[in-house]
Amino acid sequence: MAGQKMLKFTKVERDMPEKRPPNLRKEDFGEIYAEYARDKAAEQASRCSQCGVPYCQTHCPLHNNIPDWLRLTAEGRLEEAYEISQATNTFPEICGRICPQDRLCEGNCVIEQSGHGTVTIGSVEKYITDTAFEEGWVKPIRPHAERSESVGVIGAGPGGLAAADMLRRQGVQVTVYDRYDRGGGLLTYGIPGFKLEKDIVMQRMAQLEDGGVQFVLNCNVGEDLSFDAIRGKHDAVLIATGVYKTRDLPESGAEGIVDAIDYLTASNRKSFGDDVPEFDSGELNAEGKRIVVIGGGDTAMDCVRTAVRQGAESVKCLYRRDRANMPGSQREVQNAEEEGVEFVWLSAPNGFEGDAVTGVKVQKMRLGAPDATGRQAPELIEGSDYVEGADIVIKALGFEPEDLPKLWGVDGLEVTRWGTVKADFNTGATSLQGVYAAGDIVRGASLVVWAIRDGRDAATAMLEYLGQAANVAAE
Repeated sequence: MAGQKMLKFTKVERDMPEKRPPNLRKEDFGEIYAEYARDKAAEQASRCSQCGVPYCQTHCPLHNNIPDWLRLTAEGRLEEAYEISQATNTFPEICGRICPQDRLCEGNCVIEQSGHGTVTIGSVEKYITDTAFEEGWVKPIRPHAERSESVGVIGAGPGGLAAADMLRRQGVQVTVYDRYDRGGGLLTYGIPGFKLEKDIVMQRMAQLEDGGVQFVLNCNVGEDLSFDAIRGKHDAVLIATGVYKTRDLPESGAEGIVDAIDYLTASNRKSFGDDVPEFDSGELNAEGKRIVVIGGGDTAMDCVRTAVRQGAESVKCLYRRDRANMPGSQREVQNAEEEGVEFVWLSAPNGFEGDAVTGVKVQKMRLGAPDATGRQAPELIEGSDYVEGADIVIKALGFEPEDLPKLWGVDGLEVTRWGTVKADFNTGATSLQGVYAAGDIVRGASLVVWAIRDGRDAATAMLEYLGQAANVAAE
């Protein structure tokens, strides 16, 4: 029976959910892809070839049991598909929306390699969990038994929340501390609504709060509350702050040159209906302005597509390599181009004009010999400089870790030469007893799915640590 339901990739073509036309979607911040209907989700899931060695699963950081929940979806057994999906992923409905599947599961799908077009894994994953919420299959967090031990989690982003979820389900008392006024971290304030509508994040926050997770928001560790105080209140601590320090450019202090995180946060706050003076004044609002975004990653794509929706006069993205070498999702580049963004390839900034910025001095580049990573290194083309007019320049060059030992005034917390917290990559254990770390603050700026993986791994290690500590105390 299962065989009849699957392996239909030779008969059924790949079909993504309907994408809203560019002229409509750039007028608002709603998600651009529609939801699958039940029959369409089953049809697309049935294209899976049920490989003996599923490369989609091995290339997923969470090693999700993708072939199993695709088969169950094809068979109409959606509640079982959800149970399989959420067994390995704390937030499958979020990953289904924002994971770069073209670089992970879908990019390694066997039928994609054979020329038949990948299974639409991300869209089916999103559909399964959205349906589970609608049907009431997502159960409240109710531990079988309460435990006396408590854990403090610093950071309410995906890594911290994934760990909090796992720990709370085991009865541990969990308190999450975060600098923002809402939980979710970059899921809430860094990623625009057209990729991840905020009610999707808030429903998970509500589930955690209902399940007994305590949140201490608007809390800057090191200022409002010391790290030592948090450590003293809990049996173990997880550092999951993410990385928020923006990589900078020389001579970028002029008015109108802004950081990507500030720009995206302001936009997302407006979507919540917050009072945002920097947006209302025009400082962080692209309406009617010439926008230049510098960078080639997913954050740069978020910025250019946000600027389009704010009504910018023009939006250009400067990147020092070519399209093939761009680190961001190719799907996002395509979406941006459809919405009117102009990409200026092989171009690097070399300064700015105006005390209040009026332009970016641009140097044209060419690709030379490969560097140590195998990527072709950009080389300057002499005499090719020109000025790209701009009213707002957004720096989207990536993120670096803050100096946590200095910021928090904590001795003994070892960091790497890059400033990330030195931690065991399997357990998250740091140089301080009972202190763990997970996500970008350990591995550097990376994907949400890796933060979820790290948070879950750290929670598993912390449960073992708490169990050992309890045994010692009982002796």
